[in-house]
Amino acid sequence: MEPPMPAASADLATTWAFLEEGVDHIMTKLQTGVSYSKYMSLYTVAYNYCTSSKINNTSSDSGIGGLSNRTGANLMGSDLYNHLIRYFVVHLKNLREQSEALQEENLLRYYAQEWDRYTTGANYINRLFTYLNRHWVKRERDEGRKNVYPVYTLALVQWRNNLFVPIQQKHTKLAGAVLRLIEQQRNGETIDQGLVKKVVDSFVSLGLDETDTNKACLDVYREHFEGPFITATEKFYKQESESFLAEHSVSEYLKKAEERLKEEEDRVDRYLNTQTRKALIGKCEHVLIREHAPLMWDSFENLLDFDKDEDLQRMYALLSRIPEGLDPLRKRFEEHVKKAGLLAVSKLAGEGTTEEALDPKAYVDALLEVHQKNSETVTRSFRGEAGFVASLDKACRDFANRNAATGNSNTKSPELLAKHADLLLRKNNKLAEEGDLEGALNRVMILFKYIEDKDVFQTFYTTKLSKRLIHGVSASDESEASMISKLKEACGFEYTNKLQRMFTDMSLSKDLTDSFKERMQQNHDDMDMTFSVMVLGTNFWPLNPPSHEFVIPAEILPTYDRFQKYYQQKHSGRKLTWLWNYCKNELRTNYLNQKYILMTSSYQMAVLVQYNKNDTLSLEELIAATSIPKELMTQILAVFVKAKVLINEETDQYDLNPGFKSKKIRVNLNQPIKAEVKTETADVLKAVDEDRKFVIQATIVRIMKARKTMKNQSLVQEVISQISQRFAPKIPDIKKAIDTLLEKDYIERVEGQRDTFAYVA
Repeated sequence: MEPPMPAASADLATTWAFLEEGVDHIMTKLQTGVSYSKYMSLYTVAYNYCTSSKINNTSSDSGIGGLSNRTGANLMGSDLYNHLIRYFVVHLKNLREQSEALQEENLLRYYAQEWDRYTTGANYINRLFTYLNRHWVKRERDEGRKNVYPVYTLALVQWRNNLFVPIQQKHTKLAGAVLRLIEQQRNGETIDQGLVKKVVDSFVSLGLDETDTNKACLDVYREHFEGPFITATEKFYKQESESFLAEHSVSEYLKKAEERLKEEEDRVDRYLNTQTRKALIGKCEHVLIREHAPLMWDSFENLLDFDKDEDLQRMYALLSRIPEGLDPLRKRFEEHVKKAGLLAVSKLAGEGTTEEALDPKAYVDALLEVHQKNSETVTRSFRGEAGFVASLDKACRDFANRNAATGNSNTKSPELLAKHADLLLRKNNKLAEEGDLEGALNRVMILFKYIEDKDVFQTFYTTKLSKRLIHGVSASDESEASMISKLKEACGFEYTNKLQRMFTDMSLSKDLTDSFKERMQQNHDDMDMTFSVMVLGTNFWPLNPPSHEFVIPAEILPTYDRFQKYYQQKHSGRKLTWLWNYCKNELRTNYLNQKYILMTSSYQMAVLVQYNKNDTLSLEELIAATSIPKELMTQILAVFVKAKVLINEETDQYDLNPGFKSKKIRVNLNQPIKAEVKTETADVLKAVDEDRKFVIQATIVRIMKARKTMKNQSLVQEVISQISQRFAPKIPDIKKAIDTLLEKDYIERVEGQRDTFAYVA
């Protein structure tokens, strides 16, 4: 039977006896329930006692200074508060005694179960004493007595001091038991994670911010759990990683480390406080990755050699988690790519091909294959990270400019690339038929990006383009235009401006040929010759006129004269220079049973028409009739003899062959002559050197105009940095340019200052 509810004026002993019975019921027998009326009467008694103005003689002593102005409610509050403390202390002492015999998981179970019961009860008690909390506790705390707490917090403080700390003091029994469970889980055993979470959460709840009891505070958690947990983690993984690596490969270790890091991330989510994440993961990264980084760096090369994509991805992901973890990989990757590039070229060059015979397509393909493969590795395994992209670029720049095929020459690579581009853009190129010409041109641009001496490529490209246009062997105008727009994007307008002018000249020439033909039909109907002309602007076309005399054969002289006159009338003041070395002709044979068409150069045509009047001619007679120099003449005749158009039975005597036969009706005799190919390369390189002189001089003048005065060293550095986009200037060339400009009075030396130049306005 329940005791009767005390009157509002009851004394402390009577009041507390009633309250204590209720508090104890809530704390120990809550599962049996508490009636609403019982709860309300407890609340009312606590309220009545706190608000009663009667001062008990036992608790009052008006002699205490400063208390005389405090109302009775103050003293009543402290009476109840102190009785609550005594209740908690006795209650917890009892729990502590029961816990002493327990160990490990049994201890944790008991602790967690009691914690649940205790905190649930304390929550109800806290609400019973709402009035006490709101008035007495608040005032005490406002007056600076921070060791007075709201009832729920008081319950936690008592738990900490009377149960938690005493158990922990015996060989950290609680935290130790939790750590051992976690270790069992790390070793693959199944544990009760809910239990661990409850105990660990209680550590968090026991932290107390003295100034604000509502604020979370992790002191207890950090001191009693997190610190020892991080130390245990370090010890566990140090031992595990060392013994694992003693028996397994680095590849297997990467998997293991990745799994372990993921497990620890999950562990935080499952039962630790989120604040632990940073310290835990940081420690794991140090032990699992940082400590073994040198080993990973050393095995990186091997993974690259064997294309171990997944392992590379893992290694990248792990090492990117530690500071400076990737730097050694980037350096090694650069070395690896460079080695692969050099090897690919030396294989080609080692196949007994002489430098001349090196196939531009094979060369370009070899370089691109290395680039493509490693570029894919960067995207796939290193997530396209900027540092690896830079390593790839640096390595490609190295091997694309200096390799077994280039020797010491900086111009070989751009030359081969330009020749490859030329072959791509010609008719009857296989790629053009397959339709992947655009892709092939894009790949040319990938390599172009790495070429240091871009001006060499540009000059070769221009020369080759001029030949394609003159001989009409372009695969298509679209492809030519597409390549020009790619170059424009890469090199700017000044360079491609020239190329575009070449196309303009071609279409103007077509119109010119048509209008000339019309005029001829009106004035001379005796022209039985098809004739087309190309008039090309000297400044835009990299073509050199012949260096020797040439006797224009009588057969074409009338047409030649008529066109000269026609053009002079149309554009007075323009001078035409005839480039016989680039002209082509077609001749019909009338001396054989079968009529053939011989396709020839103008020089070849000049030789063959001599046989309209003679059946046999000597070398000297042919030279006299045409003015073609002997060296060139012997090469022309050799082509005719090889094709069996002429017969050469006596020294230097050439007869027309009456028995000439060919499977094809159109016979192409206009083959490039070795000497011409060689001189083309020499001419291009000469042109590049000339251009460079002017580029360097112009750059110096531009810099000096802006800076007015400059020291020699800074000027040289500035010139290099401005020009290196186009080519790598050599310091002696820059010095030579400075001397030239000093002579021409563009700049002068500054009196009394060593090595300083001034701009002459």
